[in-house]
Amino acid sequence: MADKMATRQAYGKALVELGEKYPQLVVMDADLSKSTMTAEFGKAYPERFFNMGIAEQNLYASAAGLALSGKTVCASTFAMFASGRAFEIIRNSIGYTKANVKICATHAGITVGEDGASHQTFEDIALMRTIPGMTVINPSDGVSAKKLLEQAVAMYGPCYVRLGRAAVPTFYCEDADITLGKGNLVKDGKDVTIVATGIMVNEAVMAAETLAAEGIDARIIDIHTIKPLDEEIIIKAAQETKAIVTAEEHSVIGGLGSAVAEVVVKNAPVKMAMVGQKDTFGESGKPDQLKEKYGMTAADIVAAVKSVL
Repeated sequence: MADKMATRQAYGKALVELGEKYPQLVVMDADLSKSTMTAEFGKAYPERFFNMGIAEQNLYASAAGLALSGKTVCASTFAMFASGRAFEIIRNSIGYTKANVKICATHAGITVGEDGASHQTFEDIALMRTIPGMTVINPSDGVSAKKLLEQAVAMYGPCYVRLGRAAVPTFYCEDADITLGKGNLVKDGKDVTIVATGIMVNEAVMAAETLAAEGIDARIIDIHTIKPLDEEIIIKAAQETKAIVTAEEHSVIGGLGSAVAEVVVKNAPVKMAMVGQKDTFGESGKPDQLKEKYGMTAADIVAAVKSVL
């Protein structure tokens, strides 16, 4: 975990490699290509790169048209504007038609930081997982972002890929087995299970170290694919440990916590707590300070574990 990289940077690098492998791959952006990191693809393959301007609804409607004409499309903007401003277009033009569009949304969550409440989205996972047939991916680091993007591009159909602004620790080694739709057991444990997604996986690891020093053995699961959810790994955890704590850089309403609760309540009821944004908007500030203020740190996971045990 020595190196740091933002998942949006891994996305930008992966696109250039995928452009060579898939001649039908088209990349689109809403005038944010330097921030979303699609600019590198634009330099390498200018004839397959389209800047649609600050017009997110047009971006995704055009992406649907290109996809339904036989192209594979990665279309990027900030998560707030993809999931929010363009929701109806994504639902009807991409979801309903099963168009082969990958909505690669960057700058998600509280760690957008100084951009403030208008740009910090905590609703995107909730919105995207309600669209029938939509795959929803939230990688935890640069390695998983690259591996999951490769699989998303290789599969046919609509996909939402959630990416971050801030650099995060590189968690996985290059040869790690990361498979779309399958949760990763990061650490085994018998007392409690921490089910984390995105940047909160690293916080979960730090929380587990603190808990171990106090005699609490925590299992950690990385759910990088929110939909389709790996129900098997969650049910097993619910049956084998005393409680589940979910951790996400997203609202506790409708995101990972809700998805896990839906599985647990039907199959193996167990005590649960949820770490995430608590039904509030954010504010402008440094990412680490915001994580602390809004309760999305390793210390918050530790407190949640103690509350359910």
